[in-house]
Amino acid sequence: MSGALGASAGSATPTATDGVTTQPKRVLITGLQGFTGRHMALELERHGYEVWGLGDAPPDTPRTVQADLLDTDSLRQAALTAKPHYVIHLAGVAFVGHGQPKAFYDVNLVGTRNLLEALEPIADGLECVLLASSANVYGNLHEGLLGETSPAEPANDYAVSKLAMEYMARLWLPNIPVVIARPFNYTGVGQSDSFLIPKIVGHFVHREKTIELGNMDVWREFNDVRDVVYAYRRLIETKPVGQAVNVCSSNLVSLRDALALATELTGHHIEARVNPIFVRSNEVLSLGGDSTLLRQFIPDWQPRPLRETLAWMLEAASNPTPTTTP
Repeated sequence: MSGALGASAGSATPTATDGVTTQPKRVLITGLQGFTGRHMALELERHGYEVWGLGDAPPDTPRTVQADLLDTDSLRQAALTAKPHYVIHLAGVAFVGHGQPKAFYDVNLVGTRNLLEALEPIADGLECVLLASSANVYGNLHEGLLGETSPAEPANDYAVSKLAMEYMARLWLPNIPVVIARPFNYTGVGQSDSFLIPKIVGHFVHREKTIELGNMDVWREFNDVRDVVYAYRRLIETKPVGQAVNVCSSNLVSLRDALALATELTGHHIEARVNPIFVRSNEVLSLGGDSTLLRQFIPDWQPRPLRETLAWMLEAASNPTPTTTP
């Protein structure tokens, strides 16, 4: 199985300082064609980086190196070709409901190890390697805002594979400057409608009469992908090597309130029905992330409210265009 993939990236322009032209820093993104990867590329290009993708895009795609996360030889050659200053590792099997649990370990754990092994020969030129883990490592047992020192109690194969990836990655320190990001729930334009907020957006755009959901009185974070990729960029710049950092807002919204926001923004009312299939037993009602550590590295961290994210998604779904530029 391939972990991902690459895509073409936009152009980067060299900058001039005191009459001397300097080449932009090069960032290699795995999972560039994915939901987060596309937004990550836009964020980096807006700030002058040269973006490369790693994956299985056509051979003539600009600045994409061919490799498979399960093929160490191809990864090693890709790393030598791209020679990045930074790596942002987004590729992986991400949906908890994926039907093949083995794939979580093949891609998220073994694939990441292969990538780190392939980067070792160019480690001297690496300034930071960001690995996208998940807040799912904390499980669903503890209420409130969880910090990085909260106990890890993964409750499914996806979360276990991510936690195992984190432990494995620490074996490569200090040779490879690894930073681990643990994002809490986030959404935005381009996310699959198998996720909750895009499902809600789709129902409102299509003026559906009813929607089936789980417990509507749970409180969770629904952060904006544009804020998440901003945080990733700032983390590779601040380089808190060896740290696991929650990427979160600490802003909790109930599912019922999310529906009310969508109703207010569209003027359309949908009858929400609770489907027992979507209701977890012993569900923690209020769960989010403590953003204290993140704010130490990113003092100006100001994540968007869900209302703004929903408005963006509703507009994009109602008037689709070829670009996802905010």
